[in-house]
Amino acid sequence: MLPVERLIREHRLIEQMVSLVEKETEIIVATGKVKPNFIGAAVDFFRTYADRYHHGKEEGILFKELSNKRLSETDHSMILELTNEHAFARRTVKSLESLKEKYVAGTTETRKDILELLNTLVKLYPQHIQKEDTQFFLPSMKYFTQTEQEDMLDTFIEFDENFTNKRYEKILEALGLTSPVEVSDRVIQ
Repeated sequence: MLPVERLIREHRLIEQMVSLVEKETEIIVATGKVKPNFIGAAVDFFRTYADRYHHGKEEGILFKELSNKRLSETDHSMILELTNEHAFARRTVKSLESLKEKYVAGTTETRKDILELLNTLVKLYPQHIQKEDTQFFLPSMKYFTQTEQEDMLDTFIEFDENFTNKRYEKILEALGLTSPVEVSDRVIQ
């Protein structure tokens, strides 16, 4: 198994959350009401699972190892672009959390801004994931020897020991998935 296959599989869970967020935006538009508990769960998911866990492996392991390689200009630019998108997602989630708190405190006019931020995440993540899955992750493996790839996979496994995605699978189920989250094996085409 290539180390990046783990990252690609994690994208499937993020896509499930994005789907739930998209459904929630439709409910907000239809009812005019924000569900603070849903927003809180979404913030937790994007902050903890998508950013600290998933982006943590991308930036802290894969990108860090790639920084020690002589990259093509295209691949170097791609790392900068992906890192900037991670930072943009962090800022968006932080703003969403802040607006949720204002909404809970009675500032209901924040509904429009909350909806805008949710839509931003719905637009950002599929494009970001597509870019990583098809344009970057697999091609980036050419910079590593078989032994380096195995070492990176071991590092990912060690990283995973301190985190469990089972919690987030259960959260997604509770938020409205009709069946348990299935992290697909459709990783390499």
